[in-house]
Amino acid sequence: MPNPTAAMLVIGDEILSGRTRDSNMHYLAGELTRHGIDLREVRIVADDRDAIVVALKALSGAYDHVFTCGGIGPTHDDITAEAVADAIGVPISVRDDARAILQAHYDRQGTELNEARLRMARIPDGAALIDNPISAAPGFVLGNVHVMAGVPQIFEAMVASVIPTLTGGSPLYSQSIRIDRGEGDIAGPLSQLADKHPDLTFGSYPFVKDGIYGASVVVRGPDGAAVDAAISELAALFSGDTA
Repeated sequence: MPNPTAAMLVIGDEILSGRTRDSNMHYLAGELTRHGIDLREVRIVADDRDAIVVALKALSGAYDHVFTCGGIGPTHDDITAEAVADAIGVPISVRDDARAILQAHYDRQGTELNEARLRMARIPDGAALIDNPISAAPGFVLGNVHVMAGVPQIFEAMVASVIPTLTGGSPLYSQSIRIDRGEGDIAGPLSQLADKHPDLTFGSYPFVKDGIYGASVVVRGPDGAAVDAAISELAALFSGDTA
């Protein structure tokens, strides 16, 4: 039975402008792989309501799970929650349980829960809250869409609470081998090996180091023994050119 599939939607002008480097995709990909969920697509969109809605409709219809990050804070450009509600077709409002979480958090800090901060309690109807142990403002799950913060520390904490609730499949095993030959030299044998092992995937990632052209070949699959065997075959094929 194939593993469940997932997509990620990264939201934010700051990502597209280059002002902020996204690390959340790398983290999510690793966690999903360990849980046996295959991350198949990642999209990045601006803080534009229509663009978010279009992307969410496409991704939620194509994959078992969608994970968003960014756009659920207190400022005017934090529009993800409304866009998710639009995409799924439900109302959105300040919800009592989310408000209570924020009120308790800001009371402990001696800070006012003002109108801007209250924006973080806007939750679409029917959504389940995602715990935020870092800054309290919750994410939420609506249908197959998991809506989380963009700040890496908070995003990672939310992922840690969500992943155990999802049904995973077989975790993927992977190994890599460095071959000090250009891709043109290894392409033929690598293709034959991929045909021989249809249950495995072979990725070739070229590099140039100290004037040497080579490739790191990564073998992935659900069967660790099969991955080991394929790596051994690669090492034998290119004996003397591997590291």
